[in-house]
Amino acid sequence: MKMENIPTHVAIIMDGNRRWAAKNGLGAVAGHERAAKKAIEPLVERAAKMGISYLTFWAFSTENWKRDKQEVEGLFRIFREVLGDKIDWLNEKGVKVRYIGDIEKFPADICDKVKQGIEKTKNNTAITVSFALNYGGRDEILRAIKKVLAAGVTDGELTEERFSQFLDTAGIPDPDLIIRTGGQLRLSGYLPWQSIYAELYFTPVLFPDFSPAEFDKAIEEYQQRTRRFGGGKFKDYKKK
Repeated sequence: MKMENIPTHVAIIMDGNRRWAAKNGLGAVAGHERAAKKAIEPLVERAAKMGISYLTFWAFSTENWKRDKQEVEGLFRIFREVLGDKIDWLNEKGVKVRYIGDIEKFPADICDKVKQGIEKTKNNTAITVSFALNYGGRDEILRAIKKVLAAGVTDGELTEERFSQFLDTAGIPDPDLIIRTGGQLRLSGYLPWQSIYAELYFTPVLFPDFSPAEFDKAIEEYQQRTRRFGGGKFKDYKKK
């Protein structure tokens, strides 16, 4: 891999946890546990080593509440353990922790742990890792519109840049690359405003098996693409 043309922001849809559990003869929560405790740390380390500045993981969507109560409670247990055990590790590695989504719908103790992690790591600069918790793209946009109205922003003042300041990702650049594991070829409402010029990478690898080596493949693919952002010149398409 060339250590140039490295994306600034990589966002990941961590799909395939339940299929991994079923494939290995385990319960539904086991795949999520494997992902949280074994897969994320190596990816954070690899991204930081590459010089990627922002990494965002989709951990719980607004649609995940529809799952069996036992699975949701299992996810909450994992959140509690990870937010308790891993924050110190992230802090030691110089990771700044953020979240996107409406966490106020989570149990109060989880909200408190998230906020404590943000406060503890707020001055770190090695890499910013965001966790999308109770996140849905349409929900984010609707909440942003309500904030715009509450702030009294006028029609003449409202621009794309101004509106972006009311999104959960305010202060974070749009993703250059979105990776979805698990083989599905859709974004499922992940960062709809922010993803308009993101490069998309889909892999059949289930997230619990998505290693730094698999991450490297995504970055290598990204480096081979040409990003024109709607511009470019006609001569670029002519055969040489």
